Amino acid sequence: MNKEQTYNYDVVRQFTIMTVVWGIIGMLVGVFIAAQLAWPALNFDIPWLTFGRLRPLHTNAVVFAFGGSALFATSYYVVQRTCHVRLFADRLAAFTFWGWQVVIVLAAITLPLGYTASKEYAELEWPIDILITIVWVAYAVVFFGTIMRRKIRHIYVANWFFGGFIITIAFLHIVNSIAIPVSLTKSYSAFAGVQDAMIQWWYGHNAVGFFLTAGFLGIMYYFMPKQAGRPIYSYRLSVVHFWALVFTYIWAGPHHLHFTALPDWTQSLGMVFSVILLAPSWGGMINGIMTLSGAWQKLRTDPILKFLVVSISFYGMSTFEGPMMSIKTVNALSHYTDWTIGHVHSGALGWVGMISIGAVYFLIPRLFDREIYSKKLIETHFWVATIGIVLYIAAMWISGVMQGLMWRAVNADGTLTYSFIETVQAMHPYYVVRLLGGILYLSGMLLMAYNIFRTIKGAKTVEAQIPPLAHQGI
Repeated sequence: MNKEQTYNYDVVRQFTIMTVVWGIIGMLVGVFIAAQLAWPALNFDIPWLTFGRLRPLHTNAVVFAFGGSALFATSYYVVQRTCHVRLFADRLAAFTFWGWQVVIVLAAITLPLGYTASKEYAELEWPIDILITIVWVAYAVVFFGTIMRRKIRHIYVANWFFGGFIITIAFLHIVNSIAIPVSLTKSYSAFAGVQDAMIQWWYGHNAVGFFLTAGFLGIMYYFMPKQAGRPIYSYRLSVVHFWALVFTYIWAGPHHLHFTALPDWTQSLGMVFSVILLAPSWGGMINGIMTLSGAWQKLRTDPILKFLVVSISFYGMSTFEGPMMSIKTVNALSHYTDWTIGHVHSGALGWVGMISIGAVYFLIPRLFDREIYSKKLIETHFWVATIGIVLYIAAMWISGVMQGLMWRAVNADGTLTYSFIETVQAMHPYYVVRLLGGILYLSGMLLMAYNIFRTIKGAKTVEAQIPPLAHQGI
């Protein structure tokens, strides 16, 4: 069969499998450092096992290794299926896979050794940053090259979200990573002081806004209708959602810098745009949930749909909580507390994690032409993961609000009611509950790995044929 008559599933398969592998590794590190917060002696006085070195490894592994692999896999699958053409430049697509794995391995080596640029979500040193840029440009060429070759005139909305995230992340990464190298393993940011902080959180919040939101909304807009067997509730709303989101999100970063040296008007601007963000975010959430109209009964028997629906619910909850926490009076209580950690993980575990897992379960049978080994294991995974998330975020919410209230409590004479160590002692039981939630979520990932291993064991690779234009199903 002519190669151009089939989809390129090889690179999709590779990224899908590595999504599961890196998910387990990243979450295992997360569970370990959660245990360290409850029992600090678990670093064993070994420098490369300390929380300060393993925590950026955890965030990079979960965000860029697990989440990134999920985005590569799904975007490559969706753009081919919706454009009715083979992925542009097979060798370049293969390069993006191997290049991204090299980036992740280099991060796993350098971060525990203490080589860091000390920027949130951008800790990697300049040689790795250059490799990231090269891989990302190759990704853009493959994705947009496929769009340009499309046989379908219409560009489906999922591809708008994928395309928007690819372009914006390139811009964010390049600007934030501008640095002056002083050696192979050390560089200093080209920005200084409050400008460096501003650039960092313009990058940091939009890494959340585009990498962890817009990209995964691309997943939602394809996989939710496909799994539900229903068209998206409102296609017009999905396009409004896209433009409102990409315009508004880019301004919200300064809300990370309330009550700092950043000019007050800039902080207020970030707060206002963050609150405005609630409208497009909830518009998208409602659009996703309402896609189930007329198909709610499927939730009883379809565990993959449960993952997708719950992920969208967490998206709605996180995008309500974030704008509320950006309001200065609320932020005065929440800032620097575990409440922020709870918010981040309701989005990371609930939204990003659950929709990625649902998409992987959707893809595996189609990529290997095999029925999933056990639907019961998917169901078990869903409940174990959901309980784990609830334990995690509830513990962090309670701990964080308590922490903030203890920090601001004062006696009649104006002295602090509690010492810092008393707040740490009060948080300890919640850290243990958080650890339990993390262990449950990781256990779900291990169940998933076993289920997928049994599914694909002995399976042959699938060469899916591109349908003729007379049959334009996606």
